[in-house]
Amino acid sequence: MEQQYGDDIITITDEDGVEYELEVLARVTYEDAEYLALTPADAQEAEEMEVSILKAVEEDGEEVLLAVEDDQELENVYNALMDLLYEEDEGLPS
Repeated sequence: MEQQYGDDIITITDEDGVEYELEVLARVTYEDAEYLALTPADAQEAEEMEVSILKAVEEDGEEVLLAVEDDQELENVYNALMDLLYEEDEGLPS
């Protein structure tokens, strides 16, 4: 997959040449690998927000995003992501 980075919006192109604009909600490191929590950039309502977690790996000097196929790895990354988000929320003033 090819990525073009903006502020918090990236465009990825899948292996079939279809482009998707995604908003990066968070980046988290788990076991020396980086993962991105992404949602479609055009989601208007919270109900429309489908969050995907993709693993960032380097191939030929470029960052490539891959689906996480191992259920245990995905659950562990999800839990690390939730911990990160809760830490950020606790840092906000009441």
